[in-house]
Amino acid sequence: MNKSAMWVLTLSALCVSITAHAEDAAEKAFTDELLECAAYYQISSEAIAAMNAPQMKAVGERLKTSAIDAVAIAGKYRAPEQVEKDVVAAKQKQIDKLAGSNNLGALMSKYKDSCKSIVTDPQKRLDYWIMATM
Repeated sequence: MNKSAMWVLTLSALCVSITAHAEDAAEKAFTDELLECAAYYQISSEAIAAMNAPQMKAVGERLKTSAIDAVAIAGKYRAPEQVEKDVVAAKQKQIDKLAGSNNLGALMSKYKDSCKSIVTDPQKRLDYWIMATM
């Protein structure tokens, strides 16, 4: 094999390696966001259930379903048992930030819109992370 052929093969291998690394980083960032969303949805649905307000039951159920959806999507990129552990950790961090308060306003302002779009159109957000990590 001549030097130029070896150079092309080396360059091709490097490009594949860089692309694989970018995809790994994108999938990690994307999955981390999904886990934060799952935690947010779980905390919110539990808070609404604790209110025992019949008029809020449908909202609580939607949040619970969104948590399940976020976990399912994350499970496509990370082992299910790891997803479970990571959601527990993300949930604890968010609960710690609440510092005993039942006011979910801070969590809602941070996660409400972004999590809705991630769960509704996960491919769009994954595409964002692929471009951001290149």
